[in-house]
Amino acid sequence: MVTKKALITGITGQDGSYLAEFLLSKGYEVHGIIRRASTFNTSRIDHIYSDPHEEGVRLKLHYGDLSDAETINNIVYNVRPDEIYNLGAQSHVRVSFDVPEYTTNVVATGTTRLLESIRRSGNHIRFYQASSSEMFGSASPPQSEGTPFAPRSPYACSKLYAYWLTKNYREGYNMFACNGILFNHESPRRGETFVTRKITRAVAAIAAKKQEHLYLGNLKARRDWGYAPEYVEVMWKMLQQERADDFVIGTGETHSVEEFVDEVFDYVGLKKDRYVRIDPKYFRPTEVEVLIADPLKSKEALGFEPRIKFRELAHIMVDADMRAAGLEPVGEGDRILEQRFPRRWWAVD
Repeated sequence: MVTKKALITGITGQDGSYLAEFLLSKGYEVHGIIRRASTFNTSRIDHIYSDPHEEGVRLKLHYGDLSDAETINNIVYNVRPDEIYNLGAQSHVRVSFDVPEYTTNVVATGTTRLLESIRRSGNHIRFYQASSSEMFGSASPPQSEGTPFAPRSPYACSKLYAYWLTKNYREGYNMFACNGILFNHESPRRGETFVTRKITRAVAAIAAKKQEHLYLGNLKARRDWGYAPEYVEVMWKMLQQERADDFVIGTGETHSVEEFVDEVFDYVGLKKDRYVRIDPKYFRPTEVEVLIADPLKSKEALGFEPRIKFRELAHIMVDADMRAAGLEPVGEGDRILEQRFPRRWWAVD
């Protein structure tokens, strides 16, 4: 049996690490692109990494950057992957207002470099583009594949460029190129500056008496939050279809940041009013008020049916951060995982 090869940009991120685990469980040889740094930045994949000198290693890492076309071309040429998953990005929406040019270079032009590399290779490589619900911006909810886009940040504008370019290469060059328009998806591996993880880490630190306050921005913003390991499985499913297409992925529920705060503080028995503070610096110049997916197409075509939704997600993340803070977790999140994923392919967080 021929082993499939997959190349993942952003393999050290939340989604990249889960996707690498999933593809390894499917028997793939997985290649990941990582940026060179003076400190180790591979903590999310350390548990699946093996010394490349060992026999039979199926996870291989390559230094590169989406801002550098030459290294991208070399990696694609040498690896000759069957599938490429473009998850790499400057993915923090608020930060994109501070570094708009860099965000555009990596998110928008970086996708151009990948698509051109695939086209010039002449190989039949299937391509997944990590699009974002942020592209919908101020569009009326719920948002589906047919909803007009109205981006409200440099990040969203860059993602929208990449989305349309992916469609253009699919139609112009007959490439198998898909857009996954994923709504917010979280986990214990979520970056520590993203609002959900910022909240769950703060609650654990407050409970451990290591932090006094939690500073947040817009509490009224509403999002459709799902569980990241479920979403990376759907990425793979998109590339297994007979025909390339674009899909919205979400739970179909929306909740405010304030609701997430309430759920998390109630879960550990703390009064949020004693600890939560508002800092204007965390507000965006242009805000996205409501995002909620209409996932009917992905349900019918891909069989996507989320098993973890808002309340369960919050509990899973808090339990993991309580454990990381040296505290005994409440336990409900752990029980949810055992009940709904008794044979999960990803490592226990």
